[in-house]
Amino acid sequence: MNMNRIKIDTVVGLFLFVGFLCFAYLAIKLGDVPLLGENSYNLFAYFTSISGLKEGADVDMAGVKVGKVKKITLDQSTYEAKVDLSIEKGVNIPQDVIASIKTSGIIGDKYISLKPGASEKYLKNGSKIIDTESAIDIEGLISKYIFEKQ
Repeated sequence: MNMNRIKIDTVVGLFLFVGFLCFAYLAIKLGDVPLLGENSYNLFAYFTSISGLKEGADVDMAGVKVGKVKKITLDQSTYEAKVDLSIEKGVNIPQDVIASIKTSGIIGDKYISLKPGASEKYLKNGSKIIDTESAIDIEGLISKYIFEKQ
């Protein structure tokens, strides 16, 4: 009778241990926490308007996700939005890249699209993307269209 109790306790303990491992795995995956150091490098860009762009938004090139928006701050000297990007290691971004804020679908989430140029030199960790295109203000365009018709 005592051996059966030990077996049951062992099975319950193993079940709980596996459950905690699964929970820890999900927490790390959903939280985008790197386990073995950073697998990315950082770039930044300035935009006059980031209307609707959020931290954690995707950064893509040719429709392929190559990074995420890491941080968005306001530059107090230029009154522009400074967007810090985290780009996957192994993805080379040319120096003459153009960073544009785009919308997925008609009313979808905002993301940053990188359009590479012809430069054979690449941006390094901490570099600035010079050419940027801000988000299109759809509400402004609609109101301009409506009020100019009258």
